[in-house]
Amino acid sequence: MPDDIHEEQKPPETDEGPQPPTGPADRIAGRAEERIPEEAEQHEEERVPQAAVQSDVAAQPEQVAAPAVLHAIGPAGEEVRRVAPAERKRMNRRELLKLVPVLALGAFAIPKLREPLLNDGLHLSDWASGKLFGRARLAQTFRDGDVVPFEKFPYNFYDVVDPGVDLERWTLTVEGLVKHPGEYKLSQIQALPKVTQNTRHVCVEGWDVIGNFGGTRASDFLRAIGANTSARFLEAECADGYYESIDMEAMLHPQTLFCYEMYGKPLDRGHGAPLRLQMPTKIGYKQAKYLDTIRVTNVLQADKRGYWEDQGYSWYGGL
Repeated sequence: MPDDIHEEQKPPETDEGPQPPTGPADRIAGRAEERIPEEAEQHEEERVPQAAVQSDVAAQPEQVAAPAVLHAIGPAGEEVRRVAPAERKRMNRRELLKLVPVLALGAFAIPKLREPLLNDGLHLSDWASGKLFGRARLAQTFRDGDVVPFEKFPYNFYDVVDPGVDLERWTLTVEGLVKHPGEYKLSQIQALPKVTQNTRHVCVEGWDVIGNFGGTRASDFLRAIGANTSARFLEAECADGYYESIDMEAMLHPQTLFCYEMYGKPLDRGHGAPLRLQMPTKIGYKQAKYLDTIRVTNVLQADKRGYWEDQGYSWYGGL
């Protein structure tokens, strides 16, 4: 079991190639406690200059022609609109997109197409969410006055509210693409800079709540253990049998925490003691509690992408 966490350091410029990082844990223990500002800067919406819009419109005037249509009466007396070839050629992408809901409804009416269509839709949603995600895009943070009282923060659990973790002997097992695998005590994780933030927790069941969370940035811990941050995923296994996997980009987000405090006090058993993930950029089921093992990898285990994801939920789970 490693006695300390080794941070990555820049190797000296020699002909021998890069050297492995070394450094005692107490070097990071004295870092000052950090706090994310209560009011996150709001990103301004991108605006297209009006002049550019007018210029573009002027350069490409829309040509509107009289519709060349033939009308007839259907079997129930309804009017039938037939589009002549001349008008059909003018149908653009926007018009075709209007047909998507109709096509989707038709597909859902055919049982054999329902599941493939849903799966394809989830994959498309995950892909699009990943493309739009960025580490510079922060989730909203809130004033202390917006935080709900601790007793009103719901307990939500997968199997049991308390899996009976031995808090005195607990360690976090680190595996996979890391330079320093092994067992890490909570005190080693707490030796890294602490971050507190007031953020919104959103549950897939339809409720959300603003809470106060404290812990170590996941990015700080991953770099300290020499994780390959160019790997694709982090897998998490929990003391209650729950399991989850998260994209590395989300793990490196500055608001993703290995959380060990709520409301200035150690996590209680119902909220995932002694360590959980806290990710305001993700839906609640991605934020695994009672962490037992984490693994950095490029390949997810078969049929173990996530407890709820393996039952059809979105894998990316972004907000």
